[in-house]
This record gives sequence, C-alpha cells and structure tokens, in this order.
Amino acid sequence: MKKFLAACAVAVFATAAPAQSQWPDKPVRLIVPYPPGGNVDSAARIISERLGALFNQQFLVENKAGAGGLIAGEFVARSAPDGYTFFVGANGPILFAPLIFKRDVYHWKKDFVPVSSVSFTSLVLQVNPSTPYKTVAQLLEAGRNPAVKLSMASPGAGTTNHLLSELVQEQSGAKWLTVQYKGNAPATSDLLGGQVDFNFDQVSVALPFIKDGRTRALAVSSPKRLSQLPDVPTLQEAGFKGLTAETFTGVLAPKGTPPEIVKRLSDALQKLLAEKGVQDKFAGLGAESRGSPPEQFTEYLTAEDERWTPIIKKINITSQ
Repeated sequence: MKKFLAACAVAVFATAAPAQSQWPDKPVRLIVPYPPGGNVDSAARIISERLGALFNQQFLVENKAGAGGLIAGEFVARSAPDGYTFFVGANGPILFAPLIFKRDVYHWKKDFVPVSSVSFTSLVLQVNPSTPYKTVAQLLEAGRNPAVKLSMASPGAGTTNHLLSELVQEQSGAKWLTVQYKGNAPATSDLLGGQVDFNFDQVSVALPFIKDGRTRALAVSSPKRLSQLPDVPTLQEAGFKGLTAETFTGVLAPKGTPPEIVKRLSDALQKLLAEKGVQDKFAGLGAESRGSPPEQFTEYLTAEDERWTPIIKKINITSQ
C-alpha cells in the first residue's frame, strides 16, 4: 500500500511540474517598448542571441513602441505569467510612464517581478555640428536668451534623457523646446537631419555619430570622463555639482511567473552578461553589461524610483 501511495505521489508531481522543469519548450518573447535601433532594442538583441544558445530555444525580440513604453508594459503586465513573455525595459517605461501619462495601467512593484539588470549606460549631451555651440556654457547661454529658440530631441516622456534635460533646465535657468519622439532612433534621425538642435542620448547610441563627426559631444553624465570620449568633460566639470545620470536596461516578468523560471532566467542572464564576448559587445556600444539577482535588481529599481519620481512631480512632467 505504501509503495502504491508513493507511486501515486510521484505521478502527481510529474504531471504538475513539467511546464516549469522543461522551460522553455517553445519560443520566448522579449517585449521592447521602443522601435528597432535604440539603446534598449540593441541590448535585447544581444541577450536574445545568447539566451537562445544557452536554452536551445528561440528568444524573440518584439518591438511595441508608443506612449512612453506604456503599450509594451501593459501588454506584458497582462500577459500570462507562464515564463514565455518578458519585458525588456529601461528607466522610463519601467518606473515612470504610468505617472507621466496619467494612466495607472501598471506599477512595477505590483505588476512585475524583476528578473535581472542587463546594462548600464551614461548619457552624452550632443549637438548638431551645424549649430555654433562648442561648450555646455555656450548652449546654456543660448537657452537663457529669449531670442534663441533651442530645440531638444527626447526619445519619450519620462525617459532618463528627458528627466536629465528637465533637471539641467531647472538648475541652469536655460529653456528649450522639448520634442518628444517614440524612441531613440527617430529622435537621433531628426538630430542628424538638423530638425532639432541637440539631445541627451545614451553613449551606446551616440558614439558612432560622434566619432563620424555627425554630432558634436559637449558633456557626459558619468561621474568621471569616459574612456570612449576622453576629451569630453562631465556635467559636473561643466558646473553641475553632483549631477550624474545613467540609463539601465533590465528584464521583468509578469507578476505570478513561477519563481523557478525567474531564477533560471536570472542565473542565465548573470552568466552570459559576464562573458567577455558579451561584455565587449556592450562596451563597443558605450555600455556596461551587468546582471544581478532579482533581489538586488529590485533594490536598484527602488532607489531609482525614489530618486527621480519626486523630480517628476516637482517639475510636473507630463506627456502633454
């Protein structure tokens, strides 16, 4: 009798657990909140290739741009928590989009499970080379002149790019028109075409254009100068004491995703992001690849939330 009961217990466990133990047994979707070509999209495509090799299964990048990341974020938040749909986002879409767009469709603490960080990237203040501005001081002087109509390209309301721009305006007294785009790629395109004067962009996106002379770098947001741009001063050197900023990318799962799957994916990301080949790919883009356990990534998100949300509320940043 005891043997019979033991056999039944094994059978029940076997029928209850295969979905998790065999994960993934079909393609996994990585949902990106921006169009192809930007910082987050590039990160997602790097990890998707290596995850596919590690798990011998497809990890498909799907771009769902719009509404500052709300479209992608809401899609993932409402997806089945079965380990086959994940959100590859950044600061704005993960933390701030619902607040800025006044749409309470998700909250990162309530609707997602942080899986792992992916990359960290400083920003660069760059201008179209047809403009006369060669230093931060010159740009700010123009921004304080009512007769000069400066324009700045933002990849979306509430992105780190946008928040940093607002903070620089507040601290310097300069003003400019902020033009919101649906991602880095269209914002960069208009900067290169001269439709806007400047932007704050991830070094990972801006570096090729700076090296080709298609944009001119004025400052970086890192604590110290970057090895990729050794002649470009930091914002702190330009007079903004203590002002640093970075864009992160990370992976989140819908709330309720089995912890075993979250751990397996987090462990895999930490492993592959430590590989030299992967680190070199991110370094070539001006970014640092760095995975983290779910608990550590949650702590990081909490700190970023507490740092930037009060600024959003104080300056009253909205999508309008």
